[in-house]
Amino acid sequence: METRPRSFYILAAFFTLFLVFLYGPTITIGILSFQGPEGGLTFPMRGVSLHWFHDLFQEQAVGDIWGSFRRSFVLGLMVMVTTVVVSVMGGLAFRKRFAGSGILFYLIITALVIPSILVSLGVGLIFSQTGLKVHWATSGYGAQLTWTLPFGLLIMFAVFNRFDRSYEEAARDLGASSWQTLRHVVLPIIAPSLIGVALFGFTLSYDEFARTLLTAGSYNTLPLEIFGMTTNVTTPVIFALGTLTTIFSFVVIGGFGLIYWLMGRARAKQGSDAGKGMV
Repeated sequence: METRPRSFYILAAFFTLFLVFLYGPTITIGILSFQGPEGGLTFPMRGVSLHWFHDLFQEQAVGDIWGSFRRSFVLGLMVMVTTVVVSVMGGLAFRKRFAGSGILFYLIITALVIPSILVSLGVGLIFSQTGLKVHWATSGYGAQLTWTLPFGLLIMFAVFNRFDRSYEEAARDLGASSWQTLRHVVLPIIAPSLIGVALFGFTLSYDEFARTLLTAGSYNTLPLEIFGMTTNVTTPVIFALGTLTTIFSFVVIGGFGLIYWLMGRARAKQGSDAGKGMV
């Protein structure tokens, strides 16, 4: 058996430390959320119980946890749908070069490098100076799109750069219209990528803090509510909330993964049925 070089163990140790640094805080919060009724915000734990999860569902003295969760969920869905639709349209538009396409591309990418707090400040000022109401569903929605759309567009640019146009040509040769080609050929082929864009859009919106800070108005989203609770809540209920939101994020990712798996099975079954029909 070939002996591994010393560099392998050094890199393995470095990677292990990286994983601990990456997931250690989340695991720590998860552990502390199971403190006993007399537990605090630090180690050592005083007993083990589900007391703080139960307390989380009771009326809180400060904050509006479940209202902020509903707002974040609705806002995430709004951003997700918009990101998917605009990204597909943008990807289709950039398949052919047009006047100003290069400048437009760099303007889109620039939104990723502008500090998020400046975007939040700018959007908030525009709404307030023009007499529009600063609200999470308007200004907050627009500010978050400046974050999610560039990611979605970059994904779709990569997808369409590798897309085989012969499928579209075959569909048109068979008499399909442009809309029928898009609906029955292009969209089914790029569907897995659309799931990725949708997941990006929802998760980036759901946990976005900086771009929502000055654009949410008088109603907080969940990240803003959690930030506010760090200065007011002195019990492990905040850890219980962090644990539940983490679980919810994994559930969302798992749901998208399940959709991807089901779509793969459906496509495999269609291919199998088509093969049997040819036989």
